[in-house]
Amino acid sequence: MLKGITFRHKGDFSKTEKFFHCLLKLDYLNVLERYGRAGVSALASVTPKESGLTAASWNYEISHNAKETAITFTNSNIHNGVNIAIILQYGHGTGHGGYVAGRDYINPAIQPIFDKIAEDAWREVTNL
Repeated sequence: MLKGITFRHKGDFSKTEKFFHCLLKLDYLNVLERYGRAGVSALASVTPKESGLTAASWNYEISHNAKETAITFTNSNIHNGVNIAIILQYGHGTGHGGYVAGRDYINPAIQPIFDKIAEDAWREVTNL
């Protein structure tokens, strides 16, 4: 004779429901705004400043759809179709056949922001 399977649980799903309710309301976008501003500040502070225009041209965009949310940092200082922040990062040729080496200033500046996002997100998920 087969015996039935019994399942019992104690508690409720209120924390899980709260988490999903917050996601539905897109409350996390306000948090990303804070990280966007922090990233712009960090990038501006380390950008080489011959004129200061490239440092002052940092911005961020937050985009989201049903599957993902992204924060993108942009720099609008473009001269003759060339993004100046990119050539400062990776280097560029000169008009006289020379080469100016790039300097990795973007990655070290923005990595702590990404680390903080990951740390805070993990803390939020594990605190549910």
